[in-house]
Amino acid sequence: MSGLDAFGLFAVTFCLICYALEDRSPWYILGFALACVLGSVYGFLQGAWPFGLVEAVWTVVALKRWWTTRAAAPA
Repeated sequence: MSGLDAFGLFAVTFCLICYALEDRSPWYILGFALACVLGSVYGFLQGAWPFGLVEAVWTVVALKRWWTTRAAAPA
């Protein structure tokens, strides 16, 4: 397994874990957004630009969800 493969495996695993735990805290939504950034970087680095582009879009969606969820959460 190359370093790039290991990076991609980490990014996708981190993404899955954060997605599964999103209901527990808005911070997991932010973690999901970070994982999407990592997945996007991986996609572009390996030459799969459609995957990188879709992950970049998911990053924006997750950041918007984190922002609205955080704003709505009781202090």
